[in-house]
Amino acid sequence: MKKFFSLVLFAHSIFAMPFAFIGFFLGVTTTANPFNWYLLLAVVLCMVFARNAAMAFNRYLDRDIDAKNPRTVMRDIPSGKISARAALIFVIVNCVLFIATTYLINPLCFYLSPIAIFVVLFYSYTKRFTALCHLVLGLGLGLAPIGAYIAVTGQFNIVPVLYSLAVLFWVSGFDIIYALQDEDFDRSEKLHSIPSALGRKNALRLSSFLHVLSAACVITPIYFMDFGWPYYAGVVFFCTMLIYQHRLVKPNDISKVDRAFATTNGYASVVFAICFLVDAYLKTR
Repeated sequence: MKKFFSLVLFAHSIFAMPFAFIGFFLGVTTTANPFNWYLLLAVVLCMVFARNAAMAFNRYLDRDIDAKNPRTVMRDIPSGKISARAALIFVIVNCVLFIATTYLINPLCFYLSPIAIFVVLFYSYTKRFTALCHLVLGLGLGLAPIGAYIAVTGQFNIVPVLYSLAVLFWVSGFDIIYALQDEDFDRSEKLHSIPSALGRKNALRLSSFLHVLSAACVITPIYFMDFGWPYYAGVVFFCTMLIYQHRLVKPNDISKVDRAFATTNGYASVVFAICFLVDAYLKTR
């Protein structure tokens, strides 16, 4: 189990999971649907299963590429810690568990589950033919808030869609920063990414633009709902973290990419979600 946790980088679930909680409690607090522990557990399991399938499939599909890249040669499959066959079985099991769990939630979640699985798995192919692969990754993680909202309500709404767009632009932006590490390798292997296509300076500019769009998407809900000071504090913190990570990484210095990618964005999502939940709780008092 420890090996599989390493395979899927379970700690990286911290990026999208807080937004799933936002979508879930948005559905609970803004509609007549009551809070349900069973439903919350089902949403968390869906997030875990989808994340496991997506990450393990990426490692499975990229195993030969990872074996050539000095940065990734020690990943679990190239290093022999986990076999490619075991990783693929792990992917299939998690896909089945994801779809089965959505069946227990509501019909709309179940009908949409194959689309969700397709999106999160399809990302792994995109670097082979388009530099827009970062946006596909963002789209996959961006399904979290709207998916959780649908789990509660069985319907769509503009506000969770805005949070999904916020995640899409946010993840796409920081994935571009992360991809700076492989700019030269991607070019040599004819793999597609924004850094390899545009160069570091323009890639960082595009990343900044995407993060501006993400900030706009967490601000826009204030025009559709009444929020208190905790939410505004969360927005300020989230936007500050977006700015901070761009101060850490420069075209001539990418030594702090890991800090910008993991630490900064982890804090951004968790603190923003906590502020949203505190605001939602205070409104029920």
